[in-house]
Parts: sequence; C-alpha cells; structure tokens
Amino acid sequence: MTAPAAPLPDQVVRHLYVHVPFCPSICPYCDFHVLTRRAGMVEAYLARLEQEAAELAGQYDVQLDTVYVGGGTPSFLRDAEITQLARSVQRHLGWGGVENTLEINPGTVSADRAALWRDLGFTRASVGVQSLHDPTLKFLGRTHDAQQARRAVQTLTAADFRVSGDLITAVPGQPLEADIHGLVDLGVGHVSAYTLTIEPGTEFARRGVTVQEDDERAGFERTEELLSARGFTRYEVSNYALPGQESRHNLAYWHGRTYLGLGPGAAGHYPAPAGRGLLTTRRTNPHLHDWLTGAAGETLPVDAVEYVTDALFMGLRLREGLDLRALAARSGVDVAARYAAVIERNVRRGLLTLHGAQLRATPDGWWVLNRVVAEFLDEDG
Repeated sequence: MTAPAAPLPDQVVRHLYVHVPFCPSICPYCDFHVLTRRAGMVEAYLARLEQEAAELAGQYDVQLDTVYVGGGTPSFLRDAEITQLARSVQRHLGWGGVENTLEINPGTVSADRAALWRDLGFTRASVGVQSLHDPTLKFLGRTHDAQQARRAVQTLTAADFRVSGDLITAVPGQPLEADIHGLVDLGVGHVSAYTLTIEPGTEFARRGVTVQEDDERAGFERTEELLSARGFTRYEVSNYALPGQESRHNLAYWHGRTYLGLGPGAAGHYPAPAGRGLLTTRRTNPHLHDWLTGAAGETLPVDAVEYVTDALFMGLRLREGLDLRALAARSGVDVAARYAAVIERNVRRGLLTLHGAQLRATPDGWWVLNRVVAEFLDEDG
C-alpha cells in the first residue's frame, strides 16, 4: 500500500520560525526553552543566529511567505537587538511576503516601539494577553496587568498590525466571558485560546496546581460559544479568526508544509536529501549553551508512513480536516485503505466524519484528538 517513489513535497521552503529564548521572568506554567538574560548572552545569541541563518541559506532553496518570531519574549529584546535580528534574517533568508509575526508581551509595548516593529517589516502581532482580569494574571505569574494589556492591543491596532490575542482558559476564578468579550471589544481579529495545562517540571507542577477535566471541557466549549457569537470561526482546535484573519504561518504547520527553525530549541520540518527514500526531515536545535557552540540538534528522518501520521495529527486539528486523496498523492500511501478500520470505527463513535475524501474531526473528536491519532499509530504497529 506504499508506493515505491512518492513525490517529495515542498522542496522550496516558504516558512521560517525564529526562537528568542529570553524572558523578563519565567511564568509558572511555562515549559518552553526560555531563560532570563545575563550579561553578554543576547549578544552571543544574535551573533550565532546570523551564522545559522547563513548556514540555512546555503542548504535550502528559501523563498519565504511567512516568518514567525516567537519565544520566550521577542519583544523583550531592546530596539537595537530586535533590529539586528530582523536584519540578519532578511540579509540571509529574506522576509515573508505574506505575513511576518512578532510575539509580544503587553508590558513591552509603546507607540514608538510598535512603529519600529512595523518599520522592520512585522505585520502581525501575537499578544500574550492571557486574561483581562488582574487576579487571574497574578495567579498566572504574568508581569503585566489588565490595563497594560488593553493599551498594548490598542497601540498595536493603531500602528496597523493585524492583532491576535492569546487567552488561557480553565484558570480558577477566571471570568471567561468578560475576558473574551473584553478582548474582542479591543478589536483583535484573531484569538488563540489554550486550556491551562500543568506540565511536569513547571513551577505549577511543583506547587501541586491542578486543573479539573470538567473545568477544561467547560472552558473549551464555552470559548467557542462566545467567540462564534461575535463572528469568529474556530478554524483550528485552539484558534479563532474573523474572515481573512487566520494565521498564515500556523496554517503551514497544520497543512504539513516544510519550514526552517532558527535559534536555540527551534524545531524545523525540512526537505529531505534526495535519494534516501524519505519525504522530509524533522530537526530540533539544542538549547542555548550547546547551540552557541554550533552543536548539532536532534534529527528525525520522516518516511512516507510517518509523514502520513504527522499529517493526520496536524490536519485533524483544522476545522476543514484534510483531503485523503491529496495526502495520498503527496506521500505515496493509500491513506483511506491503510486506515479504513480506524476511520470507520471513529466515524461510528462520532469522533470523525468522512465525506468523499475529506476527513474531519468532530467537536467531540477534537476533545480526544490525541487518543484518536494514537489509534492510527497503533494500526502501524
């Protein structure tokens, strides 16, 4: 059921993720590769970033549509530092012709800084609002307050950014309805809403903070009700947008496109070397200390079957789901035949729908998506 020579997808790389690991403080729920800055560290990071950008430019055919600078807190970089970062990327890899996103902490925003970010070519701002309720922000360990968050969104909107607001749901005592209506009233065109998750090794885990599943599910469902009533479409499990405001960069992830990862801890999905029987390669850079020395990261070759299961996991997160015929053409795997039993079983359970070749997760399926995808993996043994 696997064709001997599948077409290699996305040999031209059109998407870039840049990781900035520095934060003013570490939130108690955060398990990303982040750290507070020390003397000389940002300078060393920026010098190595330029080297790595040049290396990637020499290895791949790069014609960027989107750039996403995340972290960490990229907006925590000083003006000269974020300028140096942007210029390094632009010099070696170009700049996104469709969308360039900067993750922003509300406490770092001013009119002058917003103007600088726009002048550097950023067009979209992903703002870590998390809540507009001061006690909730304090519980989450955020360094900004609700008024700063409101001012930040207003300032960025006035500077002609497309603004996305992040929210965390299922926080004890959080006024979810007020948070959502307040954020929409500020004029954002996109909302990313994530359930509070307690990850091992975080400060919340050490303190024994827990989130009840009933609260998670209630927040998951109520968020969609409230945002749908305000004209937002849930186009992905955790992401909502007004028409035309979807994240072009994140859609590339969910559609299984190749992308470069630049910076410590950054992950990338790269075209595979020709002639090795692979479709793509996934690579994750080492953390800062080793990355600064030029150490190699973890590389995982992706064959046709792994490519398909990755595509199922990512594509089923989308409201539109994925086209099994198109996936078969890209991978060389007869997806519908290979996983017929899994698909039929989950359709009966009300977790998936299949219309023609279009496979989608239902709202109930989204809630247990990891379990559904695990069944596809089990089918491969």
